Amino acid sequence: MNLIVKAATLATGEYRALSRRRVAGSPGRETTGGQGLFSRVQSSVTIWKSFSKSQSLHQASGPVWNLGQLNHVAIAVPDLEQASSFYRDVLGAQVSEAVPLPEHGVSVVFVNLGNTKIELLHPLGSDSPITGFLQKNKAGGMHHVCIEVDDINAAVMDLKKKKIRSLSDEAKIGAHGKPVLFLHPKDCGGVLIELEQA
Repeated sequence: MNLIVKAATLATGEYRALSRRRVAGSPGRETTGGQGLFSRVQSSVTIWKSFSKSQSLHQASGPVWNLGQLNHVAIAVPDLEQASSFYRDVLGAQVSEAVPLPEHGVSVVFVNLGNTKIELLHPLGSDSPITGFLQKNKAGGMHHVCIEVDDINAAVMDLKKKKIRSLSDEAKIGAHGKPVLFLHPKDCGGVLIELEQA
């Protein structure tokens, strides 16, 4: 996708430069040909097509586990009842009751969106990992994304081989009663990713 953006940016820059050259030169005459713009954009499209094909081939010969759908986006909130009320009473969403998860140090509420969910997280206990997040982000904010996998044990082994760190040595049972594992955000482009067994 970035290549398309770069091609569009390049095309816009070339067009502006070409327009300036037309104004500076004789009326209706170009001081440089428009061929350079076309060949650069065509080259970018060719690169994008070969990148797409190589990605498809890579995925076909990938690991013995697969990513599934987005399960939820988690938002840390300083006031769980106020956040629940906003989604239920203001936006009209279907909102669950609060569920305490002492083994994870959080209380959670799920907001059902039909095709996915929002998980509202609030600290539970003095050792909650959400407490530090809320100290840095007083109003709360997006905490992590959860993606389903078809074989969490295979995913864990494969990701360890690829030097992707996790926040625990093994999967734990999460809010949906299924095994989950958090991947270190420093190894995932700055995003905390939760993998959940589908």
